[in-house]
Amino acid sequence: MTVTHRGPARLYLARRSLVAAACASALAASVAAPLGCAPRPGPAPVGETVRTDAGPVRGVRSGPHLLFRGIPYAGAPEGRHRWAPPRPVPPWKGVRDATAPGPLCPQVPSPYTRISSTEEDCLVLNVTTPPAADRRRAAPVLVWIHGDGSVGGGSFFDGRRLAARGLVVVTVNYRLGVFGGLALPGLEGSGTFGLQDQRAALAWVRRNARAFGGDPGNVTVAGVSFGASAVAGHLASPASAGLFHRAVMASGEGVMDMPAGAMGPGVPEYPWYVWRTGREMEDITTATTSSLGCGGDRPERTLACLRSLPVRRILEVPYVMNAFQAFGYGNATLPELPPAALRAGRFHRVPVLSGATRDEHRTFVGMAYAAAGRPFTEADYDRALRTAFGAAAAARVRGVYPPGSFASPALAWAAVVTDRMWARGTQAQHDALAPHVPVYAYEFADRDAPMFLPLPGGFAFGAFHAGDVPYLFDDEAAEPRFTPAQRRLSAAMTGYWAAFARTGAPRGAGLPGWQPHRVDRPYTQSLAPQRIGPVDYRREHRLAFWDGLS
Repeated sequence: MTVTHRGPARLYLARRSLVAAACASALAASVAAPLGCAPRPGPAPVGETVRTDAGPVRGVRSGPHLLFRGIPYAGAPEGRHRWAPPRPVPPWKGVRDATAPGPLCPQVPSPYTRISSTEEDCLVLNVTTPPAADRRRAAPVLVWIHGDGSVGGGSFFDGRRLAARGLVVVTVNYRLGVFGGLALPGLEGSGTFGLQDQRAALAWVRRNARAFGGDPGNVTVAGVSFGASAVAGHLASPASAGLFHRAVMASGEGVMDMPAGAMGPGVPEYPWYVWRTGREMEDITTATTSSLGCGGDRPERTLACLRSLPVRRILEVPYVMNAFQAFGYGNATLPELPPAALRAGRFHRVPVLSGATRDEHRTFVGMAYAAAGRPFTEADYDRALRTAFGAAAAARVRGVYPPGSFASPALAWAAVVTDRMWARGTQAQHDALAPHVPVYAYEFADRDAPMFLPLPGGFAFGAFHAGDVPYLFDDEAAEPRFTPAQRRLSAAMTGYWAAFARTGAPRGAGLPGWQPHRVDRPYTQSLAPQRIGPVDYRREHRLAFWDGLS
């Protein structure tokens, strides 16, 4: 059975997509744009043309920043290049307009996202430069890999807030869902096309960073959720060597397993949340594409048939995008299981900044039940515990997480999965990396973080999954609702991230101290409006109990 849960960052990208759709509609109709939409860029003033290795691009000025959007970093993965490694961009003549976002990679709408795309010529990126005063010498570069494996794009992330800290910010599109993860016997790159796209974007940055004022010798690769898991993959991938010098993983699943039912009723347990063997990826391909009439005993004929189909026809298959929110290993891109490589020290030795939110799993419980109008009763709680842990262990878990100690059984279940799956996986990742490289661990703990969508009901989402992203990237929906204390937290977080990108350590004037995490001296920095400082992460998330239970 394949995983069919919605991707972890879908809620954030859903809210961003709703705003993007409203902006696009207003601008196309030449009417007043909604609050928060960027104005339609006019002709770029002189001096905003930059020459890349494929040709010159013209951007647009936004205050002290230059914005370049929709720059191709790889050729169109269509026709015989669909499900093939990314190829070089054909050079262009003249100045290419880079004042508007490029196309999104193929994706389908959901109940919470109105966006969709069938455009395969989508391997583009966006560049935001720091203020001119900060461009007198080469600036650190931060490359952002968005979350979710089936929806979204780099253009939904406005890098001006981080660029104002002196960084060149690059946000990336990459192949999603079946287009990024399809696998067939003998197919080069099976299960890793999205990861290869990201690597091609990093290679583009190495070749072109100087043209935008960036330092190709100081590149930080960063991501959230599925994007953070991709960063873990790049840490373990020999082919990504030398393409980045620091790594940031926000709410990543790189060393995380999944108990049965944790992501919804009927979703089985998996030893690893985002990693699958090559055979498993092939089985997912067979299961999801069998209705397309391209089966057979000869993989090359199956591939030719699938490549001949219109994108729209492929996207009509149920779950064909969500089922591929994983990366295959045992290949040239990922020769071994990444958690094993990290634990053995077989990864690129770069400083790491990594963490999670305090209430990671409230996102999924709230979306699946409260926001959908479905009650989650105490009987549902007991059933979920038995499914995930078995009858005997369920009783022990219930004793530590009695539903009466929480405002609702739904919040009790969210706490169980947050601690068992997310916190335990995050701590395991830090403990694997820390003996070899500096690791700066954090927990985003703002339980009043603005929710991205106007969801029905009064569910307490708390410090929810990806709730920290608007504190780093400009967000036209969340920021107006920030309190003064939340604005100060945002300033501190961007200061930490920029300092880390610059030096490999999140330290700077006016910022509370942040010690590296060590296995024998654990340290996690709590990031909350009320307080920034150390937190006993193991105690807060009952990790000793979970280690003993496992």
